[in-house]
Amino acid sequence: MVNIRSLDPSASPLDYYGSELRRLREEANLSQAELGSILYCTASLIGQIETAKKVPTRQFSERVDAALLTGGVFTRLVGLVLKSQLPTWFQPYAEMEAKATFISTYQSQLVYGLLQAEPYARAVLSVENAGRLDEMVAARMERQRILEREQPPVLCVVLDEAALHREIGGVEVMRNQLTHLLGCLDHPWIQVQVLRFEVGQHSAMMGSFNLLRFDDDPDLFYSESYDSGHMTANPQVIRERSVGYARLQASALSREDSAALIERVMEERYGHQPGSAVA
Repeated sequence: MVNIRSLDPSASPLDYYGSELRRLREEANLSQAELGSILYCTASLIGQIETAKKVPTRQFSERVDAALLTGGVFTRLVGLVLKSQLPTWFQPYAEMEAKATFISTYQSQLVYGLLQAEPYARAVLSVENAGRLDEMVAARMERQRILEREQPPVLCVVLDEAALHREIGGVEVMRNQLTHLLGCLDHPWIQVQVLRFEVGQHSAMMGSFNLLRFDDDPDLFYSESYDSGHMTANPQVIRERSVGYARLQASALSREDSAALIERVMEERYGHQPGSAVA
């Protein structure tokens, strides 16, 4: 039986998306099965999205826009839907990250979210989000779209060497991730530096943090605890962390030497091994 659960369009971006999909589908005199046939998906998937039980992907949204001749309504809306899938405590940071013109980050254990390949992101997020994994991965990939803008932010990443050696998702996932990271180095506005183990104590021993700069707003410092994020524009904090970050960059390998180390770890640690599917 077709699910005709009514939605309150004002309840959330997902509810609004679902209600608009149903409205425009019905205006086109298409059943869920007929629209599904056009989009090469099941009527059940159409029904789940229309009742806000499943989160649409960007690809699905683009196909719907083409099928219903909506002028890009769903392609524009899906960004809000995917953003709403981020943890509530993280959403304020994601909004500021999307507005930043300069992003400086130190990452002590993992590759920064904006530079994560999808299989790596899936492995990271599966630890705490097994029930909503597809939605969380889609939301993380959506965040990365800021790097594809005509004027993307400048992104400076100091990555602890530990992140290269911590095997997330298995050998193949890590090789894919390091390959992706090397590809990011070709981006004109992305700089990645690796902080070697040999550096010893350094100015970010307290853990990962981000600094955001804007054209017209005060700088922001961001850090995380287990289930919450902390942002501040306190000038003294910004001053101290900016100096600390400059010291991190000075202690880290150059862009070229970092690329060489990433490639070496990729081949030596995640290269072809007996029984491995990695080519």
